[in-house]
Amino acid sequence: MINSASIVNCSFLTLREETRQIVDGGAKFFHIDLMDGHYVPNLCMPVKFVQELAKEYPQIVMDVHLMVTDPSAYVQRLADAGAGYFSFHADSTPFCRRVLAQAHKAGMKAGVVINPSQRLDCIEPYIQDLDMVTLMAVEPGFSGQPLLPGSMERLEELAGLRKTHGAHYLINVDGGISLELESRCAQIGVDVIIGTVHNIFRQPEGLQKACERFERQWG
Repeated sequence: MINSASIVNCSFLTLREETRQIVDGGAKFFHIDLMDGHYVPNLCMPVKFVQELAKEYPQIVMDVHLMVTDPSAYVQRLADAGAGYFSFHADSTPFCRRVLAQAHKAGMKAGVVINPSQRLDCIEPYIQDLDMVTLMAVEPGFSGQPLLPGSMERLEELAGLRKTHGAHYLINVDGGISLELESRCAQIGVDVIIGTVHNIFRQPEGLQKACERFERQWG
């Protein structure tokens, strides 16, 4: 499994040091949240920040998660900034296939994010176009929330959809995954775990060693 370390969990006062610890710990992805204050009631991470991270750490995949009302407006800007994965919420636009195609044309991998209250089979009309599906195991918009009940069963359903349709998307789970749940995620077939306060950022061993532990066990 891949540790996609959630940058929003870093302290902004020590951001450079914490991102360096993540990289030194062997993480391969940065998970970067972009929030517009409309789709979710929070603001976070400008496109310029993605560009700066990509320039500083060209070996790290920029896994960008858009919580915005108009994802198509960000496609070319994020491609130019160096984003590797462009993931937007499936209910944020009525034109999912169009946005996926735009992201692919711009040279990025493309995916959708599914909220806790959404049906998983909403992705079936464009399932073959997906490089990644991110399941929200918490409500989007704020870090540090506990895992919502039923999330692991929804991951199993998402893995079943992939098998049934012969699709090839990565399964990414965002929010609330603890150290104890990592093994179950691996058994289900999860490919990417968002490194959050629950399994990376608040471990007593420290950030770098927590990332190293993840890589030894799952990388």
